[in-house]
Formats: sequence, C-alpha cells, structure tokens
Amino acid sequence: MRSRGTAALAVLVAGVLAAGTATVWLWPGEDEGSPEKTAADYFDAWGRGALKTMGGLVADPPADFADQHRALSRGLSVTRISLAPRPVVRSGPGAAQAEFTVTRDVGLHGDWSFRSVLRLGRVHGRWRVLWTPSTLYPGLKGKGTWSLTQVTVPSLTLVARDGKALSGDGPLAPYLTALTDGLEGEDGTGWAVELRDGGGPPQRVKVLGVKPGEKVRTTLDRRVQAAAEEAVGGRQASIVAIRPSTGEILAVADGLGGLGAFVSEYPPGSTFKVVTAGALLADGMDPGSGADCPAVVVTGQRTIHNDRNRALGRTTLRDAFAQSCNTTFARLAVEEAGAKGLAASAGRFGWGERLTPGVQAASPAFPGIRSGAALAEAGIGQGEVLASPLLMATVAAAVADGSWRPPRLLEPARIREGGGRTPPPRPVPGAAALRAMMRSAVTDGTAAGAGLPGGTAGKTGTAEFGEGTHAWFIGFQDGVAFSVLVPAGGSGPEVAAPLAARFLRARHGG
Repeated sequence: MRSRGTAALAVLVAGVLAAGTATVWLWPGEDEGSPEKTAADYFDAWGRGALKTMGGLVADPPADFADQHRALSRGLSVTRISLAPRPVVRSGPGAAQAEFTVTRDVGLHGDWSFRSVLRLGRVHGRWRVLWTPSTLYPGLKGKGTWSLTQVTVPSLTLVARDGKALSGDGPLAPYLTALTDGLEGEDGTGWAVELRDGGGPPQRVKVLGVKPGEKVRTTLDRRVQAAAEEAVGGRQASIVAIRPSTGEILAVADGLGGLGAFVSEYPPGSTFKVVTAGALLADGMDPGSGADCPAVVVTGQRTIHNDRNRALGRTTLRDAFAQSCNTTFARLAVEEAGAKGLAASAGRFGWGERLTPGVQAASPAFPGIRSGAALAEAGIGQGEVLASPLLMATVAAAVADGSWRPPRLLEPARIREGGGRTPPPRPVPGAAALRAMMRSAVTDGTAAGAGLPGGTAGKTGTAEFGEGTHAWFIGFQDGVAFSVLVPAGGSGPEVAAPLAARFLRARHGG
C-alpha cells in the first residue's frame, strides 16, 4: 500500500511540476472584462497546476514565478491542492481582491490549510493579478525555501480561553505551532512544515500528523480574534490586542508573516509620544502646561518639521499631543525630559524588558542616546528607536490600566522562559493624564476622522523609513488595548486608525 502511495505521489507531483517549465507565458484571450473572471481563471489554472496560464494572468510576473510554486510543491512533496475562493471585492475602479483558502496534501502526512488573498488591478486596460510572494504564503517577502522535517513534539491541543477550539488555518497557525513547541506533554511524532524566507532563518509554520492530546488553554479570546482577523483581512498588517489588567494577549491577527507581530521591529513614530509625554508628566508637567508648536524647529542641532508644516503656535501639552506636533515633542525631549528622563520612561513602558509571551518575541532596548539630534528624533519615535507591534500594544495597555505588565499567551506556570512567575506590575506615573490626552487625540486630534467608536482613546503614528512611512495606531476601548500596524502603509490617521475602527466595530458586532 505504501509503495502504491509513493508511486501515486511521484506521478502527481511530476504532473504538477511539469506545468510551467517554460518562461514564455501563455496570454489568455481578450474576453477579460472583470476582476471576477480573471480571478476565476487564475484559481482554475492554479487548481490544474497550469503555471503558464497563471503567469499569463499576472501583471509583470517575475522570471521565477513558476519556480517559486514548484519549490513549495517539491519541498513539501505536495500530492494535491484545492482552492476555496471567496467572492471578489472591489476597492476602487481599478483595484480588487479575493480572499481564498488553499489546502495541500503534504507528503501524505495530512492536509495543510491556510488563508491568503489574491490582489487584482487594472493594468493597461485589462484586469491582471498583482502577484507577490505573499500570494503564495501570507507575509512571504522573498523566494521561499520549503522543507518537510520529522519532529517530536508534545501531543497537545491549544484552545481559546473559553476552552473551545482555535482555527489552525489562519494567521494564528505559526503562533500555535510555536506555543506547542515550547510546552511539555506526552511526546508525539509529526512532520513540520518549515519555511526559510529569502536568506532569513527557518520558521516552523505548521506541524502535521500529531494526534490531539491534553487541552491547554491560551489567553486568546475567540470573539476578539475573529474581529481582528476580519479587520486585517488579506492586508499586510497586524493587530495585537491585550487585556490591560492582566497582560493576557486576546488576539493576534498577523499578516506580516510568521511571528511578525512579535519579532519584527519598526520605528514607532508618533505613537512613541505616549512615552515622551510620560517622561514630561513624571517631571512635573501636566496636560494643561503651556507648549509651543511651530511648523519647524531646530533643537539638538536637528531640524524637525510637523506634518505638512502645520503649526498651532502657543498651545498646551494636551493639544500638542492630540495634534501630534513633532516640533513640540522633539524640543521638550531635548530641553525638558533629557536622555535619562526619556530612557527611564521607555523602561517603564517595557523597553529593555525581556518579553516572554510563550513564543519568540523581540525585546528592543532603548538606544543609548548621547547627541541632542538623536534625542530629538527619539522624542518622536524616529532615529534609533524601534518597537514591535506586541510591545506597542503593551504601551496602550499600560496607559489604560496605570501599570505596565508583560504580555503572555499562556498561564505563567506554562511559560518556561518566564520561570513560571509573573513579574509585579510596573506603575506608570501620570497614567490618568495620559488617558485623557489619548482620548483627546481621538475626539479632537489626528484620529478624530477615523470613525472610532465612542470611548476609544488612542494615538496615531506615521513613522518614516527610507522613502516610505509605516502607519500606526495604538489605543484602548472597553477593556481591550491594542496596536495596529500597516508596514509601508502610509499615514497613521488615514490608514491605521480606520483599520482600528473596523476592528472595534467588528468586536462589538457592528
């Protein structure tokens, strides 16, 4: 029976890999008047392994388009593929997308399913697939190297906080796999799907063939998780949600790939003004303290501009925060907080703390700042300051609760790295004032037009990098704190804050 299965595997894989060996794409006919038809043709061709036809439907396909598909099939010994597309959703006159679930029979060891998105656009008058490696696997940035490895792992079933099942084919999959790897239980033998993205380290994204055993409760809330996933959809974005009073992670909707929301670090931009404001409040200022917000300021030998060179003139710390005045916070970081004061505030919000949520997580240290220019940049979350989406969610949680707590996905006793203990909460001076300032940013400031529901407090961020900007929003509402990040997404007020609004509305069933 095994020999017949192996022979069938060889035939099926050969059939899949034989398609698309040429680099000359077969362009389909002219009857392509809609994204729905292009998507349907693409999914049909994909299901048949017709890689030439697929490439013909792609706008400017890379030279190794077929090779990237074959690498996945060969590396994982795929014997069968099935696709379940959802309806095409148009986002403008020349843009559309279709979410889909893809299921592969991996080396006769079981089915591997996950959700992804097919993006489409109108190119030279014709609807085409806007293909990137993330179409093949969410968050994939480069050419993926895939492998199937036999592993020994605990026979466990991870469940939500209410004891009910969690989906293993969505953005949680890498997190559940990593959690299982770090737990102790009766050993079982399985097969691990491993991915190396470009020249990066190997990531274990799925384990197949392990029989369910002991149920282990995570901190994840199915309702909050579903709302976060609905808001992110097929975007390259992340939402991390935390219960402020405990540090429990309620949701991780991660379109960044792998454990991106926990391990990737980005400049936080103006969301870091929460930390800078915390330093100023600890030093004696209050929300009503006078502050200047010119369009441009030179401080610490660094020229700082406000977005679109807006100016408020003489104002208050509260209004400068709500309107996200770079000039105010850069100058106050240099002239009032100082390097020691800003570093101390960052430490109270988790910088330099080893994060042990139960899976791998970045623990960025606050940079050792010596020059005034670096301090001015740090005061507005630029320069050398970096943070993960997970860390920024804890910043919002600390303001909401009044104390910073380490984030976790499991009960402390289950987390090896944490020694089975929960560190004591770390009080945040001026938390009540920060809560009022973050509410002002939503009611009267940069997030006022984002459609956020009543009772939301938050802070927008637009972090510069190279030629682009990352879009951030952190906030809290009704017992949930969260961070939203859209890498290279543009404006925090225009992109990340509306995404946060979608998350909160979905959470409340709106």
